[in-house]
Amino acid sequence: MSEHGMFRAITAPQPGGPEALVLERREVCEPGPEDVRIRVAAAGVNKPDTFQRMGVYPPPKGASDVLGLEVSGTVDAVGPDVTRWKTGDEVCALLPGGGYAEIAIAHQGSVLPKPAGVSLRDAAGLPETVFTVWANVFEAGALRPGETFLIHGGAGGIGTTAIQMAAAHGARVIATAGSDEKCALCRELGAEIAVNYREADFVDAVAAAGGADVVLDMVGGDYADRNLKCLNTGGRLVQIAFLKGSRVEIDMMPIMLKRLTVTGSTLRARPLAEKARLAAAVEKTVWPWIEAGKIRVVADAVFPLEEAAKAHALIDSSGHAGKILLVP
Repeated sequence: MSEHGMFRAITAPQPGGPEALVLERREVCEPGPEDVRIRVAAAGVNKPDTFQRMGVYPPPKGASDVLGLEVSGTVDAVGPDVTRWKTGDEVCALLPGGGYAEIAIAHQGSVLPKPAGVSLRDAAGLPETVFTVWANVFEAGALRPGETFLIHGGAGGIGTTAIQMAAAHGARVIATAGSDEKCALCRELGAEIAVNYREADFVDAVAAAGGADVVLDMVGGDYADRNLKCLNTGGRLVQIAFLKGSRVEIDMMPIMLKRLTVTGSTLRARPLAEKARLAAAVEKTVWPWIEAGKIRVVADAVFPLEEAAKAHALIDSSGHAGKILLVP
């Protein structure tokens, strides 16, 4: 922090491109009764942050207008009703907002210990993606060991996490990505098959591999109908974003004939109790995978906080592979 009682943070007062991000000074607040105040070591940059910057994904009621959905750092103070955490603990946390800052506030139920073997900086790349994959692939998608899992955007933040989690779970992974280099990364992380969608039709590749049981998609648009074609009988399509648009045209006959499930969700607006339940499940199952070396944070680029616009320009370009982090 640059001066007593104040800290730096990134906001987007007016919707726009990366240049809309503004570095502000904010006053340090006391944590609420069940809140944990964290001196931020790093913050993860995620696609939803860019949607907030553009004015189409506002923070939930009561959440900070500072961007950022995940941080790592050291506990700085705790509210009177906080039971598990104490000053000095090294943690990472899922936030409804407030991560692009030197100080962040998290509800105690959304805080997790830094996993052993992961640097404090890189731990910032875990919460948003791990919670999202757990909620959507393992819970909503009910992925089972031995099943085939198709993940689009395999080289992105969600994708690199999803490949590793599914592989650690014993599933067979097929990934799509936009370059041969990104496909190579997907295979390195545990994908059995990686399809360069600019050069090949993923529907044909998945069919040749025997079909998919679970698909995680953030593309939408014309991918919706193609995903249904990829699914085996009893398959599950889970939607978490719509980069190509949410209004889609699909043939619903495969849903009926193959007894498919189509579902989707967002994470940010879920109740605190639901996030705490997810955190407990993640700590029980995924943290041991991380500590055993089965999952690592793929940190593609690290920017100082004041260069948040450069981080957003990179994620907007889809030129990254893995996570983008900001360091105060």
